[in-house]
Amino acid sequence: MAKEVHLQPRHRRLIEGLARQHLPGAEIWAYGSRVNGEPRRQRPRPVLCGVGLAEVPATQVAMFEEALRESTLPFLVDVHGWARLPDSFHRRIERGYAVVVDA
Repeated sequence: MAKEVHLQPRHRRLIEGLARQHLPGAEIWAYGSRVNGEPRRQRPRPVLCGVGLAEVPATQVAMFEEALRESTLPFLVDVHGWARLPDSFHRRIERGYAVVVDA
C-alpha cells in the first residue's frame, strides 16, 4: 500500500535528479522511518525498484548509492535492488512504502 514519504522538497528533488542520472527509468520506493511518520536523520531506507520490478545491475545501484552519499543530503540512505531482496522482504515493504521517484 503506497503512502506519503516524509522528505523536504529540495531533498526529494536531489534524489530524483541523481536517480534519473544513474538509474534512468527506475522507480525508487522508500520504506521505514521516512514513511511511517518517524523520520530519523540517521537511516531513511529507500528501496530501488526497476521498471516492472526488473533487475537493475548492481553496478548502477552502487553508483547511485555512492552519488547519494557524496551529495548534500543531510542523512544516510541505504539502496537495495528489489530483485535481489527476498520475497519475505518484498511483502514487508509492500505493506507500507512511498514512491520517491516514479518510473
